[in-house]
Amino acid sequence: MTQVTDHGGGVRSLRVPIPDNPLGHTLVYVVDTDRGPVLIDTGWDDPESWDTLAEGLTACGTSAAEIHGVVITHHHPDHHGLSGRVRQASGAWIAMHAADTAVVRRTREARPERWFTYMAAKLAAAGAPEEHIAPLRRPGRRALPGLSPALPDRDIVPGELLDLPGRRLRAIWTPGHTPGHVCLHLEEAHPAQLPGHGRLFSGDHLLPGITPHIGLYEDPEDTTVTDPLGDYLDSLERVGRLAPAEILPAHQHPFSDATARVDALLAHHESRLTDLLTLLAEPLTPWQLAERMEWNRPWTEIPYGSRTIAVSEAEAHLRRLVKRGRAEAVAGSEPVMYVAV
Repeated sequence: MTQVTDHGGGVRSLRVPIPDNPLGHTLVYVVDTDRGPVLIDTGWDDPESWDTLAEGLTACGTSAAEIHGVVITHHHPDHHGLSGRVRQASGAWIAMHAADTAVVRRTREARPERWFTYMAAKLAAAGAPEEHIAPLRRPGRRALPGLSPALPDRDIVPGELLDLPGRRLRAIWTPGHTPGHVCLHLEEAHPAQLPGHGRLFSGDHLLPGITPHIGLYEDPEDTTVTDPLGDYLDSLERVGRLAPAEILPAHQHPFSDATARVDALLAHHESRLTDLLTLLAEPLTPWQLAERMEWNRPWTEIPYGSRTIAVSEAEAHLRRLVKRGRAEAVAGSEPVMYVAV
């Protein structure tokens, strides 16, 4: 049975399952407006997930056919996956920040082989061993999820109110987890009168007990040296200044005291950067650095796909250290190695 939670003030959430994922589910929010319900995120594109979403909407007294619009916090498939099916059922508009819409458009247009070739080259440059890269070069590779995501038809413009009749929902651009991640600030009195400024739908940006993945923004066509961790830390401070009464995240559970959680995440990343400088007393490739970093389990127990994600996170931290002038690439090293300075 679908679990529906009423958060008051015309806001409810549905727990939409993510298949074979330790996160378990995405919290999809149903926001009442004067023109019908609007969804914030939709969940993974999977038959069980769709059935759960449909059952939850029925429990809320509505249906997929009555959805007025879909607001997506970011392009990842556990958030954007079912958007196309919702639009097909209802004719709803889909809104996303332009930076993530560009990712969706690129994903729709690129052949999967292009992505696998790009990832193989990227991992080789990071110092990954051949046994890790080899599966990306094999014919008959398992298809990646979310290769045909729905193309949004509205832009979420940072700082502006979304077109939700009867509601005040303002977009806050919070890049880091993805280049176009947005939080959504419901600028209305908290229904339980909690102290603070409204409620914040935080997507994956601010979660009560998880540090969101911060890796490199993957764009095979873009040679710009981005700084996703720097973007994320700046975005955290921006959200902290909002001082919302309550955070409504996309995973786990709602919570209050956003300022304390922001401070804890800032401290976590500063501590991690300090630890990495110690590791970089000797030159290391990004892969070697990832092997030595502290994760939620030993490196030998981290599965294949998660190792790729871990290396991307190591590279994002390296970019931040280089930008701060605390680390640099070793001239002439191939694959490239980094050392503390």
